[in-house]
Amino acid sequence: MSYRFAARLLVSVTPADVGQRVSLRRRLPTGEYSDVVGVLESWSDGMLRVRRRTDEVVEVPEGIVVAGKVVPPAPPRRRPRTE
Repeated sequence: MSYRFAARLLVSVTPADVGQRVSLRRRLPTGEYSDVVGVLESWSDGMLRVRRRTDEVVEVPEGIVVAGKVVPPAPPRRRPRTE
């Protein structure tokens, strides 16, 4: 017996989630998908601004977001071991 599953994309992020860590999947002009994970800093005038762990701010037009959700805080970074 074989099963076929259709992926269902869901955007559950809203402007009320500003300040939360989110994962967004966006569709690029090339047709490819790209993910952005970080803290949603703002959502205004159709633009989402997400600050990544690297401190880079990525602007994502809401019209290209195909999936998104609030995710748990990032785990703490490990310090290099010194011996």
